[in-house]
Amino acid sequence: MNLPKPQVVQQKEPDSFRMQMPQGNPLLLSYTLQELLARDTVQVEIIPEKKGLFLKHVEYEVSSLRFKSSVYRRYNDFVVFHEILLQKFPYRMVPALPPKRMLGADREFIETRRRALKRFINLVARHPPFSDDVVLKLFLSFSGSDVQNKLKESVQCVGDEFMICKLATRAKDFLPPDIQAQFAASRELIRNIYNSFYKLRDRAERIASRAIDNAADLLIFGKELSALGSDTTPLPSWATMNNSTWGTLKQALKGLSVEFALLADKAAQQGKQEENDVVEKLNLFLDLLQSYKDLCERHEKGVLHKHQRALHKYSMMKKQMMSATVQNREPESVEQLESRIVEQENAIQTMELRNYFSLYCLHQETQLIHVYLPLTSHILGAFVNSQIQGHKEMSKVWNELKPKLSCLFAGPNNMPTPPRSPQESNVFSH
Repeated sequence: MNLPKPQVVQQKEPDSFRMQMPQGNPLLLSYTLQELLARDTVQVEIIPEKKGLFLKHVEYEVSSLRFKSSVYRRYNDFVVFHEILLQKFPYRMVPALPPKRMLGADREFIETRRRALKRFINLVARHPPFSDDVVLKLFLSFSGSDVQNKLKESVQCVGDEFMICKLATRAKDFLPPDIQAQFAASRELIRNIYNSFYKLRDRAERIASRAIDNAADLLIFGKELSALGSDTTPLPSWATMNNSTWGTLKQALKGLSVEFALLADKAAQQGKQEENDVVEKLNLFLDLLQSYKDLCERHEKGVLHKHQRALHKYSMMKKQMMSATVQNREPESVEQLESRIVEQENAIQTMELRNYFSLYCLHQETQLIHVYLPLTSHILGAFVNSQIQGHKEMSKVWNELKPKLSCLFAGPNNMPTPPRSPQESNVFSH
Protein backbone atom coordinates (compact mmCIF):
# COMPACT_ATOMS: atom_id res chain seq x y z
CA MET A 1 0.00 0.00 0.00
CA ASN A 2 1.42 3.40 -1.01
CA LEU A 3 1.17 5.51 2.09
CA PRO A 4 2.68 9.00 2.45
CA LYS A 5 6.05 9.25 4.15
CA PRO A 6 5.96 11.15 7.44
CA GLN A 7 7.69 14.51 7.56
CA VAL A 8 10.76 14.78 9.72
CA VAL A 9 9.79 16.25 13.06
CA GLN A 10 12.09 17.74 15.66
CA GLN A 11 12.24 16.00 19.03
CA LYS A 12 9.76 17.48 21.49
CA GLU A 13 8.70 16.87 25.03
CA PRO A 14 6.27 13.93 25.44
CA ASP A 15 3.25 16.15 26.21
CA SER A 16 3.68 18.41 23.21
CA PHE A 17 4.49 15.42 20.98
CA ARG A 18 1.23 13.75 22.01
CA MET A 19 -0.74 16.85 21.08
CA GLN A 20 1.07 17.40 17.76
CA MET A 21 1.53 14.17 15.85
CA PRO A 22 3.71 14.31 12.71
CA GLN A 23 1.87 15.79 9.75
CA GLY A 24 0.79 13.10 7.31
CA ASN A 25 1.17 10.40 9.98
CA PRO A 26 -0.32 7.17 8.53
CA LEU A 27 -1.23 6.14 12.09
CA LEU A 28 -4.10 8.64 12.11
CA LEU A 29 -7.43 7.72 10.53
CA SER A 30 -9.75 10.29 9.00
CA TYR A 31 -12.95 8.30 8.48
CA THR A 32 -16.44 9.36 9.52
CA LEU A 33 -19.18 6.94 10.55
CA GLN A 34 -21.11 7.71 7.35
CA GLU A 35 -18.05 6.87 5.23
CA LEU A 36 -17.62 3.52 6.99
CA LEU A 37 -21.32 2.62 6.70
CA ALA A 38 -21.27 3.59 3.00
CA ARG A 39 -18.48 1.09 2.21
CA ASP A 40 -20.97 -1.72 1.87
CA THR A 41 -24.30 -3.10 3.06
CA VAL A 42 -24.51 -6.87 3.14
CA GLN A 43 -27.76 -8.81 3.52
CA VAL A 44 -27.79 -12.35 4.95
CA GLU A 45 -31.00 -14.29 4.42
CA ILE A 46 -31.85 -17.94 5.08
CA ILE A 47 -32.58 -19.86 1.87
CA PRO A 48 -36.04 -21.45 2.15
CA GLU A 49 -35.91 -25.20 2.77
CA LYS A 50 -37.02 -27.23 -0.24
CA LYS A 51 -36.88 -30.84 0.91
CA GLY A 52 -38.59 -32.08 4.06
CA LEU A 53 -38.94 -30.15 7.27
CA PHE A 54 -35.24 -30.07 8.18
CA LEU A 55 -31.99 -29.88 6.25
CA LYS A 56 -28.61 -31.03 7.53
CA HIS A 57 -27.13 -27.62 6.70
CA VAL A 58 -28.73 -24.19 6.75
CA GLU A 59 -27.73 -22.16 3.69
CA TYR A 60 -27.58 -18.39 3.55
CA GLU A 61 -27.90 -16.01 0.64
CA VAL A 62 -25.25 -13.33 1.12
CA SER A 63 -25.82 -10.21 -1.01
CA SER A 64 -23.32 -7.34 -1.28
CA LEU A 65 -24.39 -3.91 -2.47
CA ARG A 66 -20.78 -2.91 -3.20
CA PHE A 67 -19.90 -5.93 -5.34
CA LYS A 68 -23.45 -6.24 -6.74
CA SER A 69 -23.19 -9.93 -5.91
CA SER A 70 -25.37 -12.64 -4.41
CA VAL A 71 -23.79 -15.92 -3.29
CA TYR A 72 -24.78 -18.95 -1.22
CA ARG A 73 -22.80 -19.64 1.93
CA ARG A 74 -22.95 -22.16 4.77
CA TYR A 75 -21.91 -21.57 8.36
CA ASN A 76 -18.63 -23.49 7.82
CA ASP A 77 -17.76 -21.10 4.98
CA PHE A 78 -17.99 -18.26 7.50
CA VAL A 79 -15.76 -20.27 9.88
CA VAL A 80 -12.98 -20.67 7.27
CA PHE A 81 -13.29 -16.98 6.30
CA HIS A 82 -13.03 -16.00 9.99
CA GLU A 83 -9.93 -18.17 10.53
CA ILE A 84 -8.22 -16.65 7.48
CA LEU A 85 -8.95 -13.11 8.70
CA LEU A 86 -7.34 -13.92 12.07
CA GLN A 87 -4.38 -15.50 10.31
CA LYS A 88 -3.88 -12.57 7.94
CA PHE A 89 -4.81 -9.74 10.33
CA PRO A 90 -3.80 -10.92 13.84
CA TYR A 91 -3.46 -7.33 15.09
CA ARG A 92 -6.91 -6.12 13.96
CA MET A 93 -10.45 -6.35 15.35
CA VAL A 94 -11.91 -9.53 13.89
CA PRO A 95 -15.50 -9.89 15.16
CA ALA A 96 -16.41 -13.25 16.70
CA LEU A 97 -18.76 -15.67 14.97
CA PRO A 98 -21.97 -16.90 16.63
CA PRO A 99 -21.81 -20.45 18.07
CA LYS A 100 -22.04 -23.54 15.89
CA ARG A 101 -25.43 -25.18 15.57
CA MET A 102 -26.22 -27.58 18.38
CA LEU A 103 -28.45 -30.64 18.29
CA GLY A 104 -32.10 -29.74 18.43
CA ALA A 105 -31.50 -26.15 17.28
CA ASP A 106 -34.86 -24.50 16.69
CA ARG A 107 -35.95 -21.75 14.33
CA GLU A 108 -35.29 -19.10 16.98
CA PHE A 109 -31.65 -20.22 17.27
CA ILE A 110 -31.26 -20.23 13.48
CA GLU A 111 -32.74 -16.73 13.20
CA THR A 112 -30.54 -15.42 16.05
CA ARG A 113 -27.49 -16.85 14.29
CA ARG A 114 -28.53 -15.32 10.94
CA ARG A 115 -28.69 -11.89 12.59
CA ALA A 116 -25.26 -12.43 14.19
CA LEU A 117 -23.72 -13.51 10.85
CA LYS A 118 -25.17 -10.41 9.21
CA ARG A 119 -23.62 -8.18 11.88
CA PHE A 120 -20.28 -9.99 11.52
CA ILE A 121 -20.04 -9.64 7.73
CA ASN A 122 -21.12 -5.97 7.77
CA LEU A 123 -18.50 -5.06 10.39
CA VAL A 124 -15.85 -6.87 8.32
CA ALA A 125 -17.00 -5.35 5.01
CA ARG A 126 -16.74 -1.83 6.49
CA HIS A 127 -13.39 -2.32 8.25
CA PRO A 128 -10.71 -0.37 6.29
CA PRO A 129 -7.95 -3.05 5.93
CA PHE A 130 -10.43 -5.91 5.45
CA SER A 131 -12.58 -4.11 2.90
CA ASP A 132 -9.59 -3.62 0.58
CA ASP A 133 -8.43 -7.24 0.81
CA VAL A 134 -8.95 -9.93 -1.83
CA VAL A 135 -10.21 -12.40 0.83
CA LEU A 136 -13.33 -10.29 1.44
CA LYS A 137 -14.03 -9.91 -2.28
CA LEU A 138 -13.74 -13.69 -2.73
CA PHE A 139 -16.10 -14.42 0.14
CA LEU A 140 -18.73 -11.96 -1.09
CA SER A 141 -18.54 -12.58 -4.83
CA PHE A 142 -17.02 -16.02 -5.65
CA SER A 143 -19.87 -18.19 -6.93
CA GLY A 144 -17.87 -21.40 -7.55
CA SER A 145 -18.58 -24.70 -5.87
CA ASP A 146 -15.77 -24.69 -3.27
CA VAL A 147 -15.31 -21.27 -1.73
CA GLN A 148 -13.36 -22.68 1.24
CA ASN A 149 -10.49 -23.97 -0.92
CA LYS A 150 -10.52 -20.76 -2.94
CA LEU A 151 -10.13 -18.74 0.27
CA LYS A 152 -7.29 -20.97 1.51
CA GLU A 153 -5.48 -20.77 -1.85
CA SER A 154 -5.60 -16.97 -1.72
CA VAL A 155 -3.45 -16.87 1.43
CA GLN A 156 -0.94 -19.60 0.52
CA CYS A 157 2.64 -18.32 0.58
CA VAL A 158 1.34 -14.92 1.77
CA GLY A 159 2.42 -13.61 5.16
CA ASP A 160 0.28 -11.77 7.67
CA GLU A 161 -0.21 -8.00 7.65
CA PHE A 162 3.14 -7.45 9.40
CA MET A 163 4.94 -9.24 6.56
CA ILE A 164 3.22 -7.37 3.72
CA CYS A 165 2.79 -3.86 5.16
CA LYS A 166 5.59 -1.54 4.01
CA LEU A 167 5.34 0.51 7.20
CA ALA A 168 5.47 -2.46 9.60
CA THR A 169 9.17 -2.22 10.46
CA ARG A 170 8.86 1.56 11.03
CA ALA A 171 5.72 1.44 13.19
CA LYS A 172 7.64 2.64 16.27
CA ASP A 173 8.46 5.93 14.48
CA PHE A 174 4.78 6.89 14.29
CA LEU A 175 3.74 5.95 17.83
CA PRO A 176 3.49 8.57 20.61
CA PRO A 177 6.07 8.08 23.39
CA ASP A 178 3.37 7.28 25.97
CA ILE A 179 1.58 4.69 23.82
CA GLN A 180 1.46 2.13 26.67
CA ALA A 181 -0.29 4.59 29.00
CA GLN A 182 -2.68 5.64 26.21
CA PHE A 183 -3.43 1.99 25.46
CA ALA A 184 -4.23 1.26 29.13
CA ALA A 185 -6.52 4.32 29.40
CA SER A 186 -8.33 3.49 26.13
CA ARG A 187 -8.81 -0.11 27.19
CA GLU A 188 -10.40 0.97 30.48
CA LEU A 189 -12.68 3.49 28.73
CA ILE A 190 -13.86 0.94 26.15
CA ARG A 191 -14.45 -1.65 28.88
CA ASN A 192 -16.75 0.87 30.65
CA ILE A 193 -18.54 1.72 27.39
CA TYR A 194 -19.06 -1.99 26.72
CA ASN A 195 -20.58 -2.56 30.18
CA SER A 196 -23.02 0.35 29.73
CA PHE A 197 -24.06 -0.69 26.22
CA TYR A 198 -24.55 -4.26 27.41
CA LYS A 199 -27.08 -3.01 29.98
CA LEU A 200 -28.74 -0.75 27.40
CA ARG A 201 -29.11 -3.70 25.01
CA ASP A 202 -30.59 -5.84 27.81
CA ARG A 203 -33.23 -3.19 28.58
CA ALA A 204 -33.99 -2.57 24.89
CA GLU A 205 -34.59 -6.30 24.43
CA ARG A 206 -37.00 -6.29 27.37
CA ILE A 207 -38.89 -3.26 25.98
CA ALA A 208 -39.22 -4.88 22.52
CA SER A 209 -40.24 -8.18 24.11
CA ARG A 210 -42.93 -6.45 26.19
CA ALA A 211 -44.39 -4.87 23.04
CA ILE A 212 -44.62 -8.31 21.40
CA ASP A 213 -46.14 -9.81 24.59
CA ASN A 214 -48.59 -6.89 24.69
CA ALA A 215 -49.61 -7.73 21.11
CA ALA A 216 -50.35 -11.35 22.06
CA ASP A 217 -52.37 -10.23 25.10
CA LEU A 218 -54.43 -7.74 23.08
CA LEU A 219 -55.22 -10.37 20.47
CA ILE A 220 -56.38 -12.88 23.11
CA PHE A 221 -58.36 -10.14 24.89
CA GLY A 222 -60.22 -9.37 21.65
CA LYS A 223 -60.86 -13.05 20.93
CA GLU A 224 -62.33 -13.58 24.40
CA LEU A 225 -64.67 -10.62 23.93
CA SER A 226 -65.71 -12.09 20.59
CA ALA A 227 -66.27 -15.52 22.18
CA LEU A 228 -68.42 -13.87 24.85
CA GLY A 229 -70.45 -12.08 22.19
CA SER A 230 -70.87 -15.29 20.17
CA ASP A 231 -72.19 -17.34 23.12
CA THR A 232 -75.48 -18.97 22.04
CA THR A 233 -76.52 -20.30 25.45
CA PRO A 234 -80.20 -19.35 25.93
CA LEU A 235 -81.06 -17.10 28.85
CA PRO A 236 -84.13 -17.89 31.01
CA SER A 237 -86.81 -15.21 30.90
CA TRP A 238 -86.96 -14.93 34.71
CA ALA A 239 -83.29 -13.80 34.65
CA THR A 240 -83.64 -11.21 31.92
CA MET A 241 -87.10 -9.96 32.91
CA ASN A 242 -87.70 -9.44 29.19
CA ASN A 243 -84.73 -7.02 29.09
CA SER A 244 -82.75 -7.10 25.86
CA THR A 245 -79.57 -5.50 27.32
CA TRP A 246 -77.52 -8.71 27.19
CA GLY A 247 -78.39 -9.31 23.54
CA THR A 248 -77.33 -5.76 22.65
CA LEU A 249 -74.10 -6.12 24.64
CA LYS A 250 -73.28 -9.44 22.96
CA GLN A 251 -73.74 -7.91 19.52
CA ALA A 252 -71.34 -5.07 20.39
CA LEU A 253 -68.73 -7.36 21.99
CA LYS A 254 -68.65 -9.63 18.94
CA GLY A 255 -67.48 -6.77 16.71
CA LEU A 256 -64.68 -5.56 18.98
CA SER A 257 -62.24 -8.35 18.08
CA VAL A 258 -61.40 -6.57 14.80
CA GLU A 259 -60.14 -3.47 16.61
CA PHE A 260 -58.22 -5.50 19.17
CA ALA A 261 -56.61 -7.53 16.39
CA LEU A 262 -55.55 -4.24 14.79
CA LEU A 263 -54.15 -3.02 18.13
CA ALA A 264 -52.25 -6.30 18.49
CA ASP A 265 -50.83 -5.87 14.99
CA LYS A 266 -49.64 -2.32 15.77
CA ALA A 267 -48.00 -3.47 19.04
CA ALA A 268 -46.27 -6.37 17.24
CA GLN A 269 -45.01 -4.00 14.53
CA GLN A 270 -43.56 -1.70 17.19
CA GLY A 271 -41.82 -4.63 18.92
CA LYS A 272 -40.34 -5.90 15.64
CA GLN A 273 -39.21 -2.40 14.67
CA GLU A 274 -37.45 -1.99 18.02
CA GLU A 275 -35.77 -5.39 17.56
CA ASN A 276 -34.50 -4.44 14.09
CA ASP A 277 -33.65 -0.76 14.55
CA VAL A 278 -32.63 -0.56 18.21
CA VAL A 279 -31.60 -3.97 19.58
CA GLU A 280 -29.72 -4.99 16.40
CA LYS A 281 -27.76 -1.71 16.28
CA LEU A 282 -26.84 -2.15 19.95
CA ASN A 283 -25.75 -5.73 19.21
CA LEU A 284 -23.65 -4.52 16.26
CA PHE A 285 -21.80 -2.03 18.46
CA LEU A 286 -21.39 -4.63 21.23
CA ASP A 287 -19.90 -7.08 18.69
CA LEU A 288 -17.40 -4.40 17.68
CA LEU A 289 -16.49 -3.56 21.30
CA GLN A 290 -16.09 -7.28 22.11
CA SER A 291 -13.73 -7.68 19.14
CA TYR A 292 -11.63 -4.84 20.57
CA LYS A 293 -11.48 -6.57 23.95
CA ASP A 294 -10.46 -9.82 22.21
CA LEU A 295 -7.75 -7.95 20.30
CA CYS A 296 -6.31 -6.52 23.53
CA GLU A 297 -6.09 -10.03 24.95
CA ARG A 298 -4.39 -11.32 21.79
CA HIS A 299 -1.86 -8.50 22.06
CA GLU A 300 -1.01 -9.31 25.68
CA LYS A 301 -1.09 -13.11 25.45
CA GLY A 302 0.39 -13.31 21.96
CA VAL A 303 2.99 -10.71 20.99
CA LEU A 304 4.09 -9.65 24.48
CA HIS A 305 4.23 -13.22 25.78
CA LYS A 306 6.30 -14.43 22.79
CA HIS A 307 8.64 -11.47 23.18
CA GLN A 308 9.20 -12.26 26.86
CA ARG A 309 9.86 -15.95 26.08
CA ALA A 310 12.36 -14.99 23.37
CA LEU A 311 14.21 -12.70 25.82
CA HIS A 312 14.30 -15.46 28.44
CA LYS A 313 15.69 -17.94 25.90
CA TYR A 314 18.33 -15.40 24.84
CA SER A 315 19.34 -14.86 28.47
CA MET A 316 19.79 -18.63 28.97
CA MET A 317 21.94 -18.89 25.83
CA LYS A 318 24.22 -16.07 26.99
CA LYS A 319 24.72 -17.89 30.29
CA GLN A 320 25.59 -21.09 28.42
CA MET A 321 28.05 -19.15 26.29
CA MET A 322 29.77 -17.66 29.31
CA SER A 323 29.93 -21.08 30.94
CA ALA A 324 31.38 -22.67 27.77
CA THR A 325 34.04 -19.95 27.49
CA VAL A 326 35.07 -20.36 31.12
CA GLN A 327 35.27 -24.15 30.76
CA ASN A 328 37.32 -23.94 27.51
CA ARG A 329 35.00 -26.19 25.53
CA GLU A 330 35.57 -27.37 21.94
CA PRO A 331 35.67 -24.44 19.45
CA GLU A 332 32.92 -26.08 17.35
CA SER A 333 30.43 -26.19 20.22
CA VAL A 334 31.21 -22.55 21.07
CA GLU A 335 30.65 -21.55 17.41
CA GLN A 336 27.30 -23.36 17.41
CA LEU A 337 26.27 -21.46 20.54
CA GLU A 338 27.35 -18.17 18.95
CA SER A 339 25.32 -18.99 15.85
CA ARG A 340 22.23 -19.80 17.93
CA ILE A 341 22.65 -16.56 19.91
CA VAL A 342 22.74 -14.54 16.67
CA GLU A 343 19.57 -16.32 15.50
CA GLN A 344 17.89 -15.55 18.80
CA GLU A 345 18.94 -11.89 18.59
CA ASN A 346 17.26 -11.71 15.17
CA ALA A 347 14.14 -13.39 16.57
CA ILE A 348 14.03 -10.86 19.44
CA GLN A 349 14.41 -7.99 16.98
CA THR A 350 11.49 -9.34 14.92
CA MET A 351 9.42 -9.74 18.09
CA GLU A 352 10.12 -6.15 19.07
CA LEU A 353 9.10 -4.94 15.62
CA ARG A 354 5.91 -7.02 15.80
CA ASN A 355 5.17 -5.62 19.24
CA TYR A 356 5.37 -2.05 17.94
CA PHE A 357 3.30 -2.93 14.87
CA SER A 358 0.70 -4.53 17.13
CA LEU A 359 0.52 -1.30 19.15
CA TYR A 360 0.34 0.68 15.89
CA CYS A 361 -2.69 -1.39 14.79
CA LEU A 362 -4.24 -1.16 18.27
CA HIS A 363 -3.98 2.62 18.09
CA GLN A 364 -5.85 2.60 14.76
CA GLU A 365 -8.47 0.14 16.00
CA THR A 366 -9.08 2.38 19.02
CA GLN A 367 -9.71 5.26 16.62
CA LEU A 368 -12.21 3.08 14.72
CA ILE A 369 -14.15 2.44 17.93
CA HIS A 370 -14.45 6.19 18.42
CA VAL A 371 -15.58 6.63 14.80
CA TYR A 372 -18.43 4.23 15.59
CA LEU A 373 -19.47 6.02 18.81
CA PRO A 374 -21.92 8.42 17.03
CA LEU A 375 -23.96 5.28 16.29
CA THR A 376 -25.39 6.01 19.76
CA SER A 377 -27.41 8.93 18.33
CA HIS A 378 -28.71 6.69 15.51
CA ILE A 379 -29.86 4.13 18.10
CA LEU A 380 -31.56 6.73 20.32
CA GLY A 381 -33.22 8.32 17.30
CA ALA A 382 -34.57 4.94 16.16
CA PHE A 383 -35.85 4.22 19.68
CA VAL A 384 -37.62 7.58 20.04
CA ASN A 385 -39.15 7.36 16.53
CA SER A 386 -40.37 3.83 17.20
CA GLN A 387 -42.09 4.92 20.42
CA ILE A 388 -43.67 7.99 18.80
CA GLN A 389 -44.90 6.05 15.76
CA GLY A 390 -46.14 3.10 17.83
CA HIS A 391 -48.08 5.22 20.34
CA LYS A 392 -49.48 7.45 17.57
CA GLU A 393 -50.83 4.49 15.57
CA MET A 394 -52.24 2.71 18.62
CA SER A 395 -53.82 5.92 19.90
CA LYS A 396 -55.64 6.30 16.56
CA VAL A 397 -57.11 2.79 16.86
CA TRP A 398 -58.12 3.33 20.52
CA ASN A 399 -59.88 6.58 19.56
CA GLU A 400 -61.72 4.83 16.72
CA LEU A 401 -62.73 2.08 19.13
CA LYS A 402 -64.23 4.39 21.78
CA PRO A 403 -67.49 5.36 19.92
CA LYS A 404 -68.25 1.67 19.38
CA LEU A 405 -68.48 1.16 23.13
CA SER A 406 -71.43 3.57 23.62
CA CYS A 407 -74.04 0.79 23.64
CA LEU A 408 -72.15 -1.02 26.42
CA PHE A 409 -72.88 1.73 28.93
CA ALA A 410 -76.60 1.76 29.72
CA GLY A 411 -77.81 4.53 32.03
CA PRO A 412 -81.25 5.16 33.59
CA ASN A 413 -84.18 3.89 31.49
CA ASN A 414 -81.66 1.77 29.52
CA MET A 415 -80.36 4.87 27.71
CA PRO A 416 -76.75 4.56 26.50
CA THR A 417 -74.26 6.53 28.56
CA PRO A 418 -70.79 7.02 27.06
CA PRO A 419 -67.81 6.26 29.32
CA ARG A 420 -66.39 9.18 31.24
CA SER A 421 -63.07 10.71 30.38
CA PRO A 422 -60.25 10.31 32.94
CA GLN A 423 -60.79 13.94 34.06
CA GLU A 424 -64.49 13.37 34.71
CA SER A 425 -63.78 10.13 36.56
CA ASN A 426 -61.41 12.00 38.88
CA VAL A 427 -64.09 14.60 39.65
CA PHE A 428 -66.66 11.96 40.61
CA SER A 429 -64.19 10.01 42.73
CA HIS A 430 -63.62 12.91 45.15
